[in-house]
Amino acid sequence: MRKPRVDYRQLRFSTLNTPQFSHLKLLFGWLGYFALYFLTENLIPVEKCHVIHCRVDDIIPFCEWFLIPYVFWYALIVFSLGYFALYDVESFKKLQIYIIITQIVAMVIYIIYPSCQNLRPKEFANENFFTYCISFIYTFDTNTGVCPSLHCAYSIGIASVWLRAKDVCWLWKIFVVISVILICCSTVFIKQHSAVDFFVALPVCLLAEILVFKVLFRKKA
Repeated sequence: MRKPRVDYRQLRFSTLNTPQFSHLKLLFGWLGYFALYFLTENLIPVEKCHVIHCRVDDIIPFCEWFLIPYVFWYALIVFSLGYFALYDVESFKKLQIYIIITQIVAMVIYIIYPSCQNLRPKEFANENFFTYCISFIYTFDTNTGVCPSLHCAYSIGIASVWLRAKDVCWLWKIFVVISVILICCSTVFIKQHSAVDFFVALPVCLLAEILVFKVLFRKKA
């Protein structure tokens, strides 16, 4: 088993400013996100939201099996940040900064151009555990603030950082890429997002790629 590069047993609130643990302060970005999420979800009325829809949405069927990759997204975020915090601090910083950038840009868009979607089925053809879980998700993750999709943006960022990570098995990288593709697909198959939300997430991710990895500013050999 690999030895962690940081000994977190010495972590105290008073040591967060030390070089050894200062990278963990980036996690406070999640507090800002949850605060803005609460505000945009509760203070922007549905009546002021622009309905997001395209013809592709009408072609894509509802499929409750995509709940699996949709929920796996949460585990992938936690595992990725946890792994990098233990074994690759630079990748941890890049991933968390990537997430913060997409969070800020998305929240600004949600405020300036409030959005919603009306794609959710009024009733499920099949009543089972998966549809019960999806119905539960619908109750706390409303159909507003959808464009761009942060589910997709975070996933693309996770894949980007893993693909650049060193000393990581290529089989795991393939697994992450496949998982991210399925996660992005899941957002439209369980009717949490319009296909438009995915495509709008792409330029947001491009901005994060430029700022985090400076892909447009590499020096020529």
